[in-house]
Amino acid sequence: MTAGKQTGSASISFEQPVYIESAAAIAGKKEGDGPLGNLFDMVSKDPLFGTQTWEAAESTLQKETAGLAIGKAGLTPRDIRMAFAGDLLAQTIASSFGIAEMDIPFYGLYGACSTMGEALSLGAMAVSAGYGEHILCAASSHFATAEKEFRFPLGYGSQRPLSATWTVTGSGACVIGSRPPVPQERSEHSPLCCSSGCAVITGITTGKVIDYGFHDSLNMGGCMAPAACDTIWQNLYDFGRTPQDYDAVFTGDLGMVGQRILQDLLFEKHIDISKVHQDCGLLIYDNTSQDTHSGGSGCGCAASVLAAYILPEVVRGTWKRILFVPTGAMLSKVSYNEGEAVPGIAHAVVIEHRDF
Repeated sequence: MTAGKQTGSASISFEQPVYIESAAAIAGKKEGDGPLGNLFDMVSKDPLFGTQTWEAAESTLQKETAGLAIGKAGLTPRDIRMAFAGDLLAQTIASSFGIAEMDIPFYGLYGACSTMGEALSLGAMAVSAGYGEHILCAASSHFATAEKEFRFPLGYGSQRPLSATWTVTGSGACVIGSRPPVPQERSEHSPLCCSSGCAVITGITTGKVIDYGFHDSLNMGGCMAPAACDTIWQNLYDFGRTPQDYDAVFTGDLGMVGQRILQDLLFEKHIDISKVHQDCGLLIYDNTSQDTHSGGSGCGCAASVLAAYILPEVVRGTWKRILFVPTGAMLSKVSYNEGEAVPGIAHAVVIEHRDF
C-alpha cells in the first residue's frame, strides 16, 4: 500500500508513487491521418466500429481500448479491482454499456472532456489507500455521438465557427497500480515500461467548477480556459512550484482559441507557461491539412494523446516531470437550451519518470 497526503487546499501528493503499468489508445480515421497517427495502437477506418449505431460504436471503441491496456499489463479483467471510466453521452452509456461486458466493478464518471484526469485522480487515490492492486482508468468520445448529443445531426450540415473544435473519435485507457511494472525491452506490444524506467503519478490537483458566464457552446476553449488557469495556478501554489519545474504542461483540448485565453489569464497572475505549454487538441490534428478549426476536443482527445504520445515519452525520459490537465465544459442539452452558461473544470495529474 502506498501513502498520500493532502498538499495545500486542493492537491494530494503520493509519498509512494502510483505506477502506470500500461496504456492503450485507439482512434478513428481522421485522427489516424493526423500527426500522431502512427502512435495509436489501432486506427479504425470504420466509424461505426462494426456496429449499427454511433453509440454502440463508441462503446465498442472504449471496450477494445480497455482490453488492450489490460492485456499490455499482462492481466485479465478478473485482475482489475475497479474501473473508473466516462464519456460525453447522457448517463455515460458509452462506458457503462462497453465496460459492463468486462465484469469489472465500475464507477461511471462525467467530467466532460476532463474525464481522463478525473479517472486517473480517483484511481490514484484508490491505489494509494490500498483499495486495489490494479485499477483501470479510461475515457472515450466519438465525433458523431457528440454532434448528435450536443449539436446537430450530421445530416443537417450546420456551419461551424472558427472557434469550434472537432470532437475526437478516440479512446485512451491506463492500468495503474502500487507496484512497478517488470523492466523489459520496450516493444510495440509490451507494457508501458522499458529497461530504463517507467511513468508514475506523484500528485494530483482537483479542479473546481469555474463559471465566467460564457454562453457560446461552440467556443469550448473559451469556456474551459478559466478552469485550466485556476487548476494550474492552484497546482503551482499547492506544490510550491513554478512552470519551469515541469518539462511540459499539457492541457486537454483548449484549441487555438482557448490556449491564447489560458496564457493571457495566467499572465495576469504573473505566470508564464508559454515555453512549456502544449495542448492535446492541437497535437492530435494538423490544421494545415485537416480542417478542424480551433483543434480537437472530447474525452478521447486528452486520453488518447496521453496514452499514445505523452506517457511513452515520459517513460523514455524525454520529460522527467509533466503536468497533465484535461479540461471539460460542464453543459448538457437541458442546461444550454434553458439559457444557462457553460462552466468549465480541469483536473491536474503530476506524472514523472522513474528509473528502475
